[in-house]
Amino acid sequence: MTEGTQLIRGLEGVVAAQTKLCDLDGAHGRLAYGGYDIADLAKQATFEEVCYLLWRGELPTRGQYDQLVMSLVAARELPKPVVDALRLAPKAADPNRTFQAAIALLGAFDPDADDNSPAANHRKAVRLTAQLATLVAATHRIRNGAEPLAPALDLSHAANFLYMLTGTRAGGAAVKAFDASLTLYAEHELNASTFTTRVITSTNSDMHSAVAGGHGALKGPLHGGAGEAVMRTLMEIGEVATVDAFAEKALAEKRRLMGFGHRVYTAGDPRAAILKGMAEEACRQSGQFKWYEMAVKLNERIHAAKKLIPNVDFYSAPLFYSLGIPVEQFTPVIAMSRIAGWTANIIEQHADNRLIRPRGDYTGPKRRAFTPMADRGQTGHVDTRR
Repeated sequence: MTEGTQLIRGLEGVVAAQTKLCDLDGAHGRLAYGGYDIADLAKQATFEEVCYLLWRGELPTRGQYDQLVMSLVAARELPKPVVDALRLAPKAADPNRTFQAAIALLGAFDPDADDNSPAANHRKAVRLTAQLATLVAATHRIRNGAEPLAPALDLSHAANFLYMLTGTRAGGAAVKAFDASLTLYAEHELNASTFTTRVITSTNSDMHSAVAGGHGALKGPLHGGAGEAVMRTLMEIGEVATVDAFAEKALAEKRRLMGFGHRVYTAGDPRAAILKGMAEEACRQSGQFKWYEMAVKLNERIHAAKKLIPNVDFYSAPLFYSLGIPVEQFTPVIAMSRIAGWTANIIEQHADNRLIRPRGDYTGPKRRAFTPMADRGQTGHVDTRR
């Protein structure tokens, strides 16, 4: 160690910022946004209300809500050059790469791109929230040979996304379950992607750059990519009748199963329990109920053997799949939810900014004298790379 520093691997337990956005009590399995319990928000509020709460600190009045909805609807269209750029991406490319690049490109067409004032950042937060939903749907349709659909101006944020993705208007239970999932993913304190956005913001970089960087962190399988891994596990199992055999083999092989446990929740992820109940009805109505049944049975089997508790990704996976969201788009869908929290954290970081610059614990050689190349002989390091 140098200069009195202390190594804390993974920054676990380190408090890096004060925030008014998210109150996460991992020891008791509680989560609240701006003082409002996550269960109340998921069951009683819309995602648009939650966005307003995160950006403004209070739930909106009817007039404020209507104004926000109109602003979001007005911002749904993507610039044509961004859509053209989506067409140039290889069809086999990971959609997360295309999505991340498009986020950065959106900044080139935003009139407030380089303005970090509070008013400009609030305008960009609205635009990005609206545009990311359109971007996910357009990316999916283009890579599958279909034309993007124009946003439906009469639908809510959640309902419009499902329409743009699938081409059909979803039923009430499906829309409510998806809207709740957006709320549950909207904000989660200083997780890896949110911390990334704050680090980038702390350099006085712009919101689009910070959000693009945040998605780079989100797409990792230890973060937002966990839901995709859960669904691929369920697809590997295939049928409800084979869950027990799969679980027994996985436990015997000490296989790591994604969707269980969480770094900060020791008493269970409260989002998982909320989403489980909402996913049940949506999966049943969609005709894809077996995925929910498989998830419940696998959850019971793994919990009985290892006492592991599922996190939010475990039940979002069968829900998303039953709604027609393809597995490779799970992480971009989470990003179109987390954009509310990312942008709120960016606004909060700008309000009281200090460059985030931690230290490293050097473990290399002691200080050495430089040796000219002619005096190094033939016993030095040999580069075997080709």
